[in-house]
Amino acid sequence: MKIFRNIVLTFLLGLSYTLSAQDISLFQQFNGRYDYTAIGNTMNNSENGSAGSCTIQTESSANLNLDSGQNIIAAYLYWAGSDTGDFDVTLNGIDVTAERTFSDALGSERVFFAAFADVTAIILDQGNATYTLSNLDLTDIIEPYCPTGTNFAGWAITIIYEDVSLPLNQVNVYDGLQSVPDFLTITLNDLNVLDNDNAKIGFIAWEGDSSLAVNEQLTINGNVISNFPLNPANNAFNGTNSFTGDADLYNMDIDVYDIQNLINIGDSSATISLTSGQDFVMINNIITVLNSQLPDATIEIDNFTVNCDNNNIELFYTVRNLNSTDILPANTPIAFYIDGVFIGASATLNAIAINGSESNSVILNLEEDTNPNISLVAIVDDVGTMDGIVTEINENNNSTFANIELLVIPEIITLPELLGCNEGFEISTYNLFNAVETLDYNEEDITFYESLDDLETELNSILIPSGYTNTFNLETIYVRLASPPCYEIFQFNLITENCPPEIPQGFSPNNDTLNDWFNIQGLYDIFIEHDLQIYNRYGVLIFEGNNSKPWYGNINRGINGNGNRVPVGTYYYILNLNDSNYEPFVGWVYVNY
Repeated sequence: MKIFRNIVLTFLLGLSYTLSAQDISLFQQFNGRYDYTAIGNTMNNSENGSAGSCTIQTESSANLNLDSGQNIIAAYLYWAGSDTGDFDVTLNGIDVTAERTFSDALGSERVFFAAFADVTAIILDQGNATYTLSNLDLTDIIEPYCPTGTNFAGWAITIIYEDVSLPLNQVNVYDGLQSVPDFLTITLNDLNVLDNDNAKIGFIAWEGDSSLAVNEQLTINGNVISNFPLNPANNAFNGTNSFTGDADLYNMDIDVYDIQNLINIGDSSATISLTSGQDFVMINNIITVLNSQLPDATIEIDNFTVNCDNNNIELFYTVRNLNSTDILPANTPIAFYIDGVFIGASATLNAIAINGSESNSVILNLEEDTNPNISLVAIVDDVGTMDGIVTEINENNNSTFANIELLVIPEIITLPELLGCNEGFEISTYNLFNAVETLDYNEEDITFYESLDDLETELNSILIPSGYTNTFNLETIYVRLASPPCYEIFQFNLITENCPPEIPQGFSPNNDTLNDWFNIQGLYDIFIEHDLQIYNRYGVLIFEGNNSKPWYGNINRGINGNGNRVPVGTYYYILNLNDSNYEPFVGWVYVNY
């Protein structure tokens, strides 16, 4: 895609602005029967220089030819050029946009860019083919770079592939953008050298010139590396592709070197050094391929179970051996920590195959005074002292964590009691929902229990709360109200009392055996200590009775207290049950014959 030169290289105050490079660092790692190759091409028509051509192409092509047993795992596209960047290009007719970008500069006037995109899907789809990168258009901005010989553009694709005939290798992909002159040192970390047979290192570099070889030297761990005659020791970056043997990649390099005797078993890093007295070279990508047969243990917390008022946690976890080149042995230790304090251990049960996994669980017992909000850390290959016993590809990916809230039993809130009555003073039927009518709840979120243990275990709930018959007097009912992430607990008492007596409005003491006496239902033999007083309409006491002396309309007080019956009329009564739960009942009763 065509771009225009629009970078401003000076601030308004006249201060010089220089783009800074990005250090080469590990981008991706592959462990298995893997190796890599690379293709690409330049956009330059000839090597740049003051006498060279100042024209530049917008597309170029290269061929990919993998063997039938080489299966593509990943493919990464890098492209670069003069100026601030064209980050939208096309690969075999498919638009590609940069996912990451890099920049570098020579002073304030000469700036350079590089870009990256994952094109695995395209390469998997098209396989062995001719690949054309197009729309990398620097034609409008290239001219100012020509006089100093820094006009260039190009592209490369690194392809990681699997081949079952290969040994188990570790392939490390590093990238960034760093440059010389005069001296450049790059440290490659995360290596794991178990066997240096067929060890190799490859580079994608930009702007190297075959005609400039002033004090130019490439070393690894202090040892000069070369690939004569394509890459002589004094001119490593000279426009070549070591994979294809091409020597016309003007101002870009795709080089690979044998380092079998230049790196030692046990090394975990390597130092790359490049010196150049004149040639400006930018290194964009470095790939190492080393024999490696090691597991790589990781752990994930899948789930956990906590119970109310219980400091035990049942933890479900999975140990994986992904991106590895050897089995993870059985009995690999697993340790668990809270706030850096070891709280429990487990171990793998079986050997875990390459790219395999094993799931298990463990019950961890926490101290009683543990904070209910915890961050639990699980570490695989840890004996409980944060030390491991298994040598791994990556020793820094063994841990994971989960935030867990313990379910502390909430404080019990007491609700007003429910009163019921029954003749016999023991049992009654209650609508338990009446006890919680002041609460804000959905009926499906509330459950009633006869014991606190049943509430905590959510067993034996009361099935019909609207019609519950108590089992004994002064029974306590417990209520569980769902309130995520925990719940609320309430309690109330059921109190059964004698039902209040039912007092008739009248009777007819005429000896016809029908309604012959002041028959107060629920009084006799229940409220046996009661007193009954009857007054006439003048307020004169005419009768006193009790549990053994009901009123048949006769007079037993006053001058007429000879047992005569009262005349037809209305009489005032006072019924004192002598029960602390009831006030005296008063009213009028009509007597007729």
